[in-house]
Amino acid sequence: MKHEHKHYIRERLEAFVNNQAGSMKKAANMLKGVSIATISNILSEKWDSISEEMFRAIDAQITTDKNNGWQVVETRAYKLLQSWLGDAQQHSLVMGITGDAGCGKTMGISNYLMGARNCVVLRCKDYWNRKFFLAELLSAMGKNSNGDSLGEMMEEIVMTFKRMEKPVIILDEADKLSDQVFYFFISLYNDLEDSCGIVLIATDHLEKRVKRGVRLNKKGYKEIYSRLGRKFIEIDPPSRVEIEAICRANGLENLTEIKEIVQESEGDLRRVKRKVHALKAA
Repeated sequence: MKHEHKHYIRERLEAFVNNQAGSMKKAANMLKGVSIATISNILSEKWDSISEEMFRAIDAQITTDKNNGWQVVETRAYKLLQSWLGDAQQHSLVMGITGDAGCGKTMGISNYLMGARNCVVLRCKDYWNRKFFLAELLSAMGKNSNGDSLGEMMEEIVMTFKRMEKPVIILDEADKLSDQVFYFFISLYNDLEDSCGIVLIATDHLEKRVKRGVRLNKKGYKEIYSRLGRKFIEIDPPSRVEIEAICRANGLENLTEIKEIVQESEGDLRRVKRKVHALKAA
């Protein structure tokens, strides 16, 4: 591993400790397999005892955007997402935000996270049960569940957020949560109203699911829809001009190739990224 890349990881780790964790102790709790001593040594550039495998392990956990040199262009949707997340955090708002796959939701969340304090992000999984969800939320907050009961874990979460200054919880891919886990949203809202922002982000499947639940009178869905203000905010896909700007920002100048990407990508920024890399490597 090149010395420059180690410096890059060190800088990202320092930002992680200062902005997301708040201390080296909390950072060590949030990073799996990483001790306080290791974090301290990396930040102070005492690297002789730190293996390349450890650098890579830390890099994999803190480099949430995985840009690898990819230049982010601040599209209209990107700027709006940053504004919505900032409003939710500043004013303790609850929001539901939807957008097509590949519209830039996850990248926008990652970039917001790197510059925000007291911001906790969970990438939701469909296999999580209630205890797994709370344990992951505690881990993202820099705390261990230590085999606590659901009630004890929930109480720890609520009390910790209430002690923070203007915190926000962002649940990415929230539509993957099972109903039993989804109901925790109601409990979180009830206990943290006016004390913590909560943002659910997903594809439009989330909106359809909630509205269908309301229509069928499924348990909890009327409450969920009410707490979201009976409204979902939609992220627009990137425009043709924005995709062209993204191509140029990442080193592609051939007009024919750019036009091809615009036509084939269908507004999916992941497809844009793959196509740009493929054409540059050809």
